[in-house]
Amino acid sequence: MAEPLRVAIAGLGTVGGGVIRLLEVNQALIERRAGRPIEIVAVSARDRSKDRGIDISRFQWVDDMTTLGEIEGVDAVVELIGGSDGPALALARRTLAAGKAFITANKAMIAHHGLSLAGVADAQDIPLKFEAAVGGGIPVIKGLREGAAANEIKRVYGILNGTCNYILTTMEQDRRDFADVLAEAQALGYAEADPSFDIDGVDAAHKLSILASLAFGSELDFEGVATTGIRHLIAADISEAQALGFRVRLVGLAEADGDGLLQRVRPCLVPMAHPLAHVSGSLNAVVAEGNFVGRLFLQGAGAGDGPTASAVVADLIDVARNEYGPAFAMPVGSLARPPRADSGDRTGRTFLRLTVQDRTGVLAEIATAMRDAGVSIESFIQRGASEDGGALIVLVTHACPERCITDALERLAGSDSLTGQPMVMHILDL
Repeated sequence: MAEPLRVAIAGLGTVGGGVIRLLEVNQALIERRAGRPIEIVAVSARDRSKDRGIDISRFQWVDDMTTLGEIEGVDAVVELIGGSDGPALALARRTLAAGKAFITANKAMIAHHGLSLAGVADAQDIPLKFEAAVGGGIPVIKGLREGAAANEIKRVYGILNGTCNYILTTMEQDRRDFADVLAEAQALGYAEADPSFDIDGVDAAHKLSILASLAFGSELDFEGVATTGIRHLIAADISEAQALGFRVRLVGLAEADGDGLLQRVRPCLVPMAHPLAHVSGSLNAVVAEGNFVGRLFLQGAGAGDGPTASAVVADLIDVARNEYGPAFAMPVGSLARPPRADSGDRTGRTFLRLTVQDRTGVLAEIATAMRDAGVSIESFIQRGASEDGGALIVLVTHACPERCITDALERLAGSDSLTGQPMVMHILDL
């Protein structure tokens, strides 16, 4: 029997406990697939005394988690702490410097520091693995890095945050307002006490930047992701979208062409015929379009102890088999550095919701701003009084460059006819 792969784990929360349980429950199967045993030999977390419902007394406890990779007899370190910097980053750097394999579920750290970490892994010819960082248990990293490796990817997009998707589908099904559903999601543990990273799109942007790098062979550019969350959605947006034959989803989209790389996260109207419209609850889904393979669609649980632990252990099995390549599918030195594409050049239809004063002349003012900006209106809906006594105007435009929409809103920005922030959602016509 081959020598076991000896593993240290930093972080013993929901996912850390899931990894320990998965390695125990599926021990025999994992050993056969890996070609050798995978054994946990050391652990570390912030609180040693916490009751986690698992027996950790059989493992070596290490107070300073950043040193796990330097312990004699440890072959691979799993990081499940979280955070883009701090102990997680220190652990990653020290582990790779020590020549040990590093596996993480930390999308923020990879989005911010993945290139520098991958450079060290390349130089040392050691594994840097992060399947669990995007999509939980969905094998999307492996799918892009290996399964679609022969293809030129035109675009990659999807629903990348389960908290937002839960909120949007609950608003849709129960016809409830955003704040009410968010409070329920927090009570159920689907949303954090401070949900900003989720509802403002930051979590999805971290994941999208990683997918874009893998899909297009480009350097990570998290700062280049234009991000708009779902904080300002109201129930009327959901119901009007439904009436028009769409569902609202927070979509992360990246596409590359001769003008550069476009990356953005924002709520979109998804046609009912598109598979993303039927991704409900806390599920995630990713679509990649290759020039030979066509459209690939991967869906599954994007978080939770079981799915995320499954992705972590899949990475460990690869390490045990000595099956790994460059972290971003090619050496860091081969990654391209495309310019950031101007989204204003992108053409498509747009949904606009305006809250306005209920008085004579408002509709003419809106129509004039649209005309002068070169925006043609496909449909126009006016609803009765809103909560503040105004009226709701919903427009769907014909296809036009997005800069025209921006221009129209800028023309209306100084008007006292508008009583609230406009909601702009592009229609996903892919």
